[in-house]
Amino acid sequence: MKEEKEIPLTEKITIISTDDTNKIKFARVNRPERTKTIQTIDTVASRKPSISAPKRPQKKASKEDKQIDITEHLLSPQECAEKYGTHIELSKATESKGLTSQQASNILTETGPNVLSPPKKRHPILKYFDCVVKLFNLLLIFAGILDYILLGIDFEANFANTYLGAILIGVSLLNAFIEFYQEQKSQALLDSFLNMVPARCMVIRDSKVQQIEAANLVIGDVVLVRMGDKVPADLFIFSASDLKVDNSPLTGESEPQGRGATNTQKNVFEAENIIFNGTLVVSGEGYGIVVRTGDSTVLGQIAGLTAGEAKVQSPLSQEISKFVKIIASIALITAGVFFGIGFPVNNNNISLTLNFAISVFVAWVPEGLPATVTILLTISAKRMAARNVLVKDLQGVETLGAITLLATDKTGTLTRNQMTVTYVWSCLTLNNVMDKQNQRGPIVDYPGVKEIMNISTLNSRAKFDRVDVPVSQRQILGDATETGLIRFAGEHFGKQFDSIPDEFPKVFEIPFNSDNKWAMTIHKKKHPHGSLTLYVKGAPERVLNLCGSILLENGESVPLTDEHRAAFQETYSYMASQGHRVLAFAQDLLNESEYPSDFVFDKSKKNYPMNGMTFVGLVSLEDPPKHGVREAIGKCREAGIKVMMVTGDHPLTAEAIGRKINLIVGETKSQAAKRLNCPEDQVGENEYTSVVIHGDTIDGLTDDDWDLIFSKDEIIFARTSPKHKLEIVKHAQALRHIVGVTGDGVNDAPALKKADLGIAMNISGSDVSKDAAAMILLDDNFASIIHGIEEGRLIFVNLKKSIMYTITHSMPEVIPNLLYIIVPLPLPLSAILILVIDLGFEMFASLTFAWDKPETAEGLMKLRPRKPVTPDSIDRYRRTLYRRQQYIEYDDETGEEIQPSILRRTYNTIHEVFSVGYWKEKFEKNDDEVLVDLPLLSWAYLEFGLIEAIGNLTCYFVVLWYNGISPADAVIMQHGASAPTNYFSNGPIYAKDYVTLAGKVLDAAAQKRALGQAQSIVYWSIMVMQMFNMFACKTRFTLPLGRYMFSNKFTFAGIFGGASLAALIVYCPPFNIPFGTDYHLLPLWWLIAFGFGFIIIAYACIRMKIRQRFTPINFNPEIQGLRMYPTIHTMATRDSRSIHRMV
Repeated sequence: MKEEKEIPLTEKITIISTDDTNKIKFARVNRPERTKTIQTIDTVASRKPSISAPKRPQKKASKEDKQIDITEHLLSPQECAEKYGTHIELSKATESKGLTSQQASNILTETGPNVLSPPKKRHPILKYFDCVVKLFNLLLIFAGILDYILLGIDFEANFANTYLGAILIGVSLLNAFIEFYQEQKSQALLDSFLNMVPARCMVIRDSKVQQIEAANLVIGDVVLVRMGDKVPADLFIFSASDLKVDNSPLTGESEPQGRGATNTQKNVFEAENIIFNGTLVVSGEGYGIVVRTGDSTVLGQIAGLTAGEAKVQSPLSQEISKFVKIIASIALITAGVFFGIGFPVNNNNISLTLNFAISVFVAWVPEGLPATVTILLTISAKRMAARNVLVKDLQGVETLGAITLLATDKTGTLTRNQMTVTYVWSCLTLNNVMDKQNQRGPIVDYPGVKEIMNISTLNSRAKFDRVDVPVSQRQILGDATETGLIRFAGEHFGKQFDSIPDEFPKVFEIPFNSDNKWAMTIHKKKHPHGSLTLYVKGAPERVLNLCGSILLENGESVPLTDEHRAAFQETYSYMASQGHRVLAFAQDLLNESEYPSDFVFDKSKKNYPMNGMTFVGLVSLEDPPKHGVREAIGKCREAGIKVMMVTGDHPLTAEAIGRKINLIVGETKSQAAKRLNCPEDQVGENEYTSVVIHGDTIDGLTDDDWDLIFSKDEIIFARTSPKHKLEIVKHAQALRHIVGVTGDGVNDAPALKKADLGIAMNISGSDVSKDAAAMILLDDNFASIIHGIEEGRLIFVNLKKSIMYTITHSMPEVIPNLLYIIVPLPLPLSAILILVIDLGFEMFASLTFAWDKPETAEGLMKLRPRKPVTPDSIDRYRRTLYRRQQYIEYDDETGEEIQPSILRRTYNTIHEVFSVGYWKEKFEKNDDEVLVDLPLLSWAYLEFGLIEAIGNLTCYFVVLWYNGISPADAVIMQHGASAPTNYFSNGPIYAKDYVTLAGKVLDAAAQKRALGQAQSIVYWSIMVMQMFNMFACKTRFTLPLGRYMFSNKFTFAGIFGGASLAALIVYCPPFNIPFGTDYHLLPLWWLIAFGFGFIIIAYACIRMKIRQRFTPINFNPEIQGLRMYPTIHTMATRDSRSIHRMV
């Protein structure tokens, strides 16, 4: 019997659920009406984008694409054995001979070992080189090379530049090394989590059963698999006894699948005589012929699919790359322009002018920024590791905070992958066994419950790895349903549990099979009418058909009536509607006169009762959500992140779990139709917010269908394959979503790699998924993702503050240097002092932002994602795609995009920059928040940068005036800085005496001292004003005043470290020589810088108030219906209820 349910989304999107014939079936139920919930998310976000996705040529399948080529399931066992030259014995599998050792050795030499090809790893030297050749480091190396070119022009005058060039090149290599070191450390940590223990398996060779390493298996080997074994290769089963396998690592399907020697299916994934490499045997045993090994297995082909997916560059990497390009362009253009201007001003002195150009270039480039970003991300990654989130890729720290869509698997990720008893219906009363706080007493004392526990304990084929510990701590070998029942009975029976099977020995058994859909056991258990007791459990309808009476509270059995059957159906419907797996239990106290204690039961004679049993009750089991999952998903949604379930499980089960964990709180189309009392095809798209999509429909979806699906607030994809998961991620990314994908199985690996951020599980995750992911949850706790998102958002804010702080000092460095060439003035700041600023106190200070706390406790998690996906943002993105279509060419044969040549790419870039559409898009208003935006650039270069530039020039002129040099004198003296007067030189060439306009005579020493003090105060004043700027940068919602300013103790450590270094350079005489400073500088002049510092704070307060008035912060609207209390409280809704209580 098949059951089909359609939930139309459009004419092309339907949900069809088909129960497999070998599974316990849910009743056809009408779901109880749920409490109406209203979704109050911005209605604009629920509409479709107005611009359709641009059409691209259909890609044609490549001949090199891997296909699942297993066809052996269509053969008979003997045909399969003949194909691979092996010997099997169908009548008695233990007498199979298998291959000979020589045959196996020859095949192994030909096909190679049964292992997956490890992912290609780049040599560490090449990895380091990749870090070195990044644009930022290349800029520093370029500047360093120019310094050595100066040596060739004038060796003596430019000898000091050897140090500067070495420092610049050294800084670039150090930046690269820091990044490389962190990558290597993360990789080493990951390797320690991968399973390196070689698997072993039982194989028949030379007519003997022997244990060998799975890597030595070859095609044609006969393998024995038993309960608890991991399947070592793809096997064709020719003999089996109650064999069941867990395919969830490959398909995501959590229910064990029965396998045997017969097959009725054409699809290899549904074939009943094939079991796949990497799956787990949860019941029985079987003999199979190896038909695929290594990369040829289905597992290997999925791993190959993973290897074929290109890794997406993280949003942070893209933005830093853009920022570096902007800075590089500004630096190169400015240095080039002023080199041209300065050449005639400096009397065609190429050495002096090139020196100046290098100074301007160095001033623009924040040399310490790459190291700062890497170290900030490293510090944040360590904090995340302490919260059980391991980051493989440092950029992933921030990516987690930027995600707009989180696609998660169900089994093992949201749920525990452990079936748990939830409801027990006995003696016409429904009890919630999970709600222990409201139970009247021990559940085992409830009427009828002890009988159900006895049946669960005795009518079972589950086995334990050990019996010297409580049941809750044992590993149980059996299918998920039996395991759940055993844990339930073991928990409540306690120490008595292990003695029950010995006390009541089994005398007869009929295992569960797809025909009966029940399991029967008969035990030596005395009762008033005899010494044998029969127990049955199985599919509810089948078990009820075996019964003629029902057990009541007083322990008596009464005949089944229509009212009893109605109560049974109502309870069964309620349990099934919750997405639970439901089993029924019955017993028969066999009469001594008909079945004496020595009676011999025989399956072939069917001399056992088949009717007249007593119905004991119903039990429902669910794979419950992990603790904390509901709150975690609720917080994700409150943070504006769309959470989507992508599972291989049944649509009804997926939706039921989704409703328990805040993933779905709104109505589906069918529910909206009931509310509106109209047919589903008349329900408007704005009437419902939730969709559940069956995997069978995915291949036929159009771009408009995908737009409609992703316009909904709550989405579940059920019955999906690995390729479907990959398609879902790609379509989400095509809408500009920053996609995070969580998963633990091999089937998740391709999507994990393709996603912007793949998140794998450490404990339950496969090695393939861990390798594909960028992040690993060490405790397998989905709730840890919330800590990661908080940390990711915080590090983005702190990175932004750090960059805002760091690049502000560019203007007080660049403007004095420009005045040096334009006016000209005596050089206010040398290139070596600029480097000391960037790599000295600025490094100390900028790193302290890593420890800044959020301004408010929950503020960050109430904000929208920094790149929210809305219909308007999708439309903007698609307009860009349409405009860029003119630059893209496709191969007529394959449909693949043709990679243009370098010249063509350069032409396309120039053509695009000079197009109207390009600039229209640049200035089009959007909601995106990028790392370096216009407000940040305005802060650094136009507002606070100029304040600091005015401040340090004021200090500069005051100190020169104190030493007798007026601004006019400074200009005159700079014009005479070269031969023959050589002003400001004090060896080896000495300056001539200069008479100021005030009549004061300055000798060479006085001139040098005046310039040294002026450069010292410029350096010192930048440091002081940047300290105030550090506090001004800290806040986003509040004024830069008050307790928050003192919440980060490292801020003051950074100030102390930076000030100590500055004091060493200015006030320690030995350092005056290389840096050109002068220790005679009076601390009195610091007050000028402090004054400008207070101006900075005052201006920051005024600026904050203006921004709050005109551009207030928009927080996410509240979502009605979210339940933010612990998951366990709603695993079942009531502790008990009575349905048609009767006596």
